[in-house]
Amino acid sequence: MSVSGKPAFSSSSFDWSASRLGEPGAWPPALRLSADLLFNTPLPMLLVWGRDMTVLFNGAYAELAGPAYGKLPGGSVPPVMPPPLAAAAAELGRAWDGEASVAAARGLGFAGNDGTLYDLYFTPVRGASGAVDGVLCALAAAEPALVMPQDSAAAGPLNILVVEDNLDSQYLVCEMLRAFGHEADGVGHPNDALDRLAANRYDVLFTDVSLPGMSGVDLARRAVADAPAMRVIFASGYGDTLLRHVEFPYLSLQKPYELDQLQQALDQVASQRPARP
Repeated sequence: MSVSGKPAFSSSSFDWSASRLGEPGAWPPALRLSADLLFNTPLPMLLVWGRDMTVLFNGAYAELAGPAYGKLPGGSVPPVMPPPLAAAAAELGRAWDGEASVAAARGLGFAGNDGTLYDLYFTPVRGASGAVDGVLCALAAAEPALVMPQDSAAAGPLNILVVEDNLDSQYLVCEMLRAFGHEADGVGHPNDALDRLAANRYDVLFTDVSLPGMSGVDLARRAVADAPAMRVIFASGYGDTLLRHVEFPYLSLQKPYELDQLQQALDQVASQRPARP
């Protein structure tokens, strides 16, 4: 890639006559369009054309790969499989079968590489007949994985009290929470919930808003007054209408909620939980 940031190669700036592909004027439209995309994209990219593995690459890829790959855009069968293709043979195969695919966080054996991992994006290129005639491969530095320390606030299971007067729903929610790795107790009446809260320490009160004898909001208000560190998740089939005047922090799920919505709420609670002594 040049200092100006423009690609160093283009379909017209290189003498292709000695390459396997010949002059660009005779290229099929799919190859010409793919090559133009390749050379005018700032991301490192490869184009594999034909099952004989003729490979083209742009200036950004040449800069990343280093001197061993030269400064010409290719157009020949490589003596050694380029690292992005070798590191993601299965994804490359799926692209040849017509399926776009991604190989996440792959290490590439470039000289001088600093250990950066790359996400590799494979896109099938179809010719006039509809068959896959080539594959584009784009490289992007992978986002570093977020690793939580073992002694962080989010470590360990949450202890959750579920208050739900529908016994089938209560059982299902408790089983889901246990499947997530948390500890869960279930009760159906607010009075039973108050008894449990007085006898045990819970990280989370997960309560329906509509309960017999006392609303889930009033139950949560009493629970938080006694245990300010406890977090509250409301489940409601009536939206947030009944929660407008709640004065303490809470999360709410609209019934029926998805499994991943429950998991996201628990993850958010866990990330905010004070570390246990």
